[in-house]
Amino acid sequence: MGIYGQDWSSYQSATPDTSGLSFAFIKVTEGLTYASPVWTAQRDHARAAGLVVGYYHYPHMANPVPAEATHFLSVAQPQPGDPLVLDWEGYDNANSSVPKASQLAYKEAWLRYVKQRMPHNPVGMYCNLDYWRHVDTTSYFADFLWIATAGLPAGQPGIQAAWLFHQYSDSGGVDRDYCHLDSTGALRSWALSFVPSGQVWPGEYLSLQSPMMHSSNVRAWQQRMSDRGWPIAVDGWYGPQSAATARAFQNDSTAHGWPLVADGIVGPETWRASWERPIS
Repeated sequence: MGIYGQDWSSYQSATPDTSGLSFAFIKVTEGLTYASPVWTAQRDHARAAGLVVGYYHYPHMANPVPAEATHFLSVAQPQPGDPLVLDWEGYDNANSSVPKASQLAYKEAWLRYVKQRMPHNPVGMYCNLDYWRHVDTTSYFADFLWIATAGLPAGQPGIQAAWLFHQYSDSGGVDRDYCHLDSTGALRSWALSFVPSGQVWPGEYLSLQSPMMHSSNVRAWQQRMSDRGWPIAVDGWYGPQSAATARAFQNDSTAHGWPLVADGIVGPETWRASWERPIS
């Protein structure tokens, strides 16, 4: 059995062919400043096709882990349950001079830092056999391992570790992947199993608009903010008071180390912070 997917970067189209695919991993960032110019289009395209979507970061391992991880998370703004990946390899100019011991330390620290920041997302590592066998010494990959062994049959990566994804081919300029779960639904359920009930972003941006927005999602968020001590009416209407509360909460979150855009709109990052940010 098993299901198939691909991983995409700016080398691929903004709208790759999704025929026969169940999932896609999309490169979002690299180093401290780069963001793929097509990642949002690829994300929207994959979601529209019903794929499970994950995001990955390519590191420059001489840089501080918190700075790179924060750059990745601030750009990707993942929804709870979205898989997050460190693309751990270092053959390029930015990494080849970094000692292997430092590369290993970077990997360990990045996975733990992102997992601490994003406890309700599966966090994992991509690497090839060379890095798995000759650079890694701990076998730590957080929640899941995505192993690359191009040229071996899909689902037969040739390792004993408990892998979940296998990159088995790069033919035709596309990296092709396999997951040993037996359906798209099973993969989605696995990803969402990291999210406590009630904390999944509902997929609806809460914003001030005309006519005024009214929904159960608005009410749920208002109730959460009221529970956190903010003076807000819990009536399901997203009016000026709700927008002002959202903006104040966003500014307060940024001041307490949870950077949010203070736009008065409750999107995935603000929704997540509403439940997960410690009450100060």
